[in-house]
Amino acid sequence: MGQIGGRSVQTIKWGAIVLAMVLLGIRLAGDASVAAMVNQPDDAPIMKWPDLLDQPRPVADRMLAYGDDPLQLVDLWLPQGKGPHPVVVMIHGGCWQTEIATRDIMNYIADDLRKDGIAVWNIEYRGVDRGGGYPGTYQDVGAAADLLASQAQALHLDLGTVIAIGHSAGGHLALWLAARQALAAGEPLRGANPLRIDAAISQAGIADLRAAMAREGHACGTDAPKAMAGDAFALTSPPEMPVSNAQQIQFHTDKDRIAPPEYANDYAAAMARRGITVETQIHGPEGHVELIAPASRSWAAQKARIKQLLRMP
Repeated sequence: MGQIGGRSVQTIKWGAIVLAMVLLGIRLAGDASVAAMVNQPDDAPIMKWPDLLDQPRPVADRMLAYGDDPLQLVDLWLPQGKGPHPVVVMIHGGCWQTEIATRDIMNYIADDLRKDGIAVWNIEYRGVDRGGGYPGTYQDVGAAADLLASQAQALHLDLGTVIAIGHSAGGHLALWLAARQALAAGEPLRGANPLRIDAAISQAGIADLRAAMAREGHACGTDAPKAMAGDAFALTSPPEMPVSNAQQIQFHTDKDRIAPPEYANDYAAAMARRGITVETQIHGPEGHVELIAPASRSWAAQKARIKQLLRMP
């Protein structure tokens, strides 16, 4: 596939964040500006989105297309040196909605991994508001992953151990990508030769679509997970999908209002009933943003775990 130039796709939109905050019960008076809304003091010492996104944004090394839609592309972050470099597949969140977030919110931790000698395959995809949902979003994530499989040798990437990592709604997609390889042969979402995922890391993931559809008042609403489920839970929702051999790891934070630790505990319990152990770590005092902020405790723990999985010093 060809390289694409130009500016990156939009990042998180403040209006969408404010809406999410309102749904979560964070209310502000009158006609205060958006900036004031997202920077209001809170009772927990956690980061706000501007604390991360107002920092200078690192830039990827290459952009590659896996389809014709403007959202069907991948950013490649390459460490210095000839390689071959170990690689992490990265998937952003944003309630599965392009209007809320795009892949460049992950640039900070992608850059941090690049500095430590780890390549990053940062996937963009069509959200439920851009032609995604079931099956479009899954087709995109699968096609982007399979492009890595076909291009790895030419790009000097080492697929000896492949890790998928995703934040929030992207955590669901990382777990989905790990389970995809266990779908029945001939299932279109599986593909003919799916990229092997050895470990999936869910960063405050919203893994259970059936549960998400029932969470009235959640910042992501119920329409988005319903569109992602497509009434095909055995193909779309990790706790109901076939189980692959991929290791599953969850990182959550104790002050997260979007995906609190209960989500991790519920998913781990559901998988335990199926005989699967899901490693779960909860860090704090931190919130939703810290999980993709390079200076946070939770990211330090995640990076250490990634290096351990890759057998790096």
